[in-house]
Amino acid sequence: MRLTAAGQKWLKGLHLFAVACWIGGGVSLLVLFFLKPGVGDGGVLYGINQAAHRVDMGVVVIPGAFGCLLTGLAYSLLTGWGFFRHGWLIFKWTVTVAAIVFGTVCLGPWETAMTDISGRLGMKALADAAYLYNENMNFIWGCVQVAILVATVFVSIFKPWKNIWKKSER
Repeated sequence: MRLTAAGQKWLKGLHLFAVACWIGGGVSLLVLFFLKPGVGDGGVLYGINQAAHRVDMGVVVIPGAFGCLLTGLAYSLLTGWGFFRHGWLIFKWTVTVAAIVFGTVCLGPWETAMTDISGRLGMKALADAAYLYNENMNFIWGCVQVAILVATVFVSIFKPWKNIWKKSER
């Protein structure tokens, strides 16, 4: 089964919306990090961490990531792009799956720990070694993840490594 031209446009729109949610949510999480300096109230610190947790887990980032995965799957199954026909598609699949796994295994747990610690300790969380470790890891690797996702957008636009199978047959 193949999508019509109109169906492909709808799918592309949904895919771009999911990309915007995933990357925009990631950028929002990084911006929330910069709200913490100067905070003098434990409730506000917890609120910032809670907001980041909500943006990530339920509202923007995870739905965007899985939206990218599902619309990418639909693209591969319902259009002529396929899964492994082009090097740039292999790159996109690798990045998408790796970013979802890394977010699930590392970024999410670091963020959850920060929320839990700041909820328990309030402002004392800023002197807690576990909180500082989780905050540092989440910020550094969150920046790396957002940068890789942005690079993936440009790979989608420029489509390097076109049809790798035709080149290998020569």
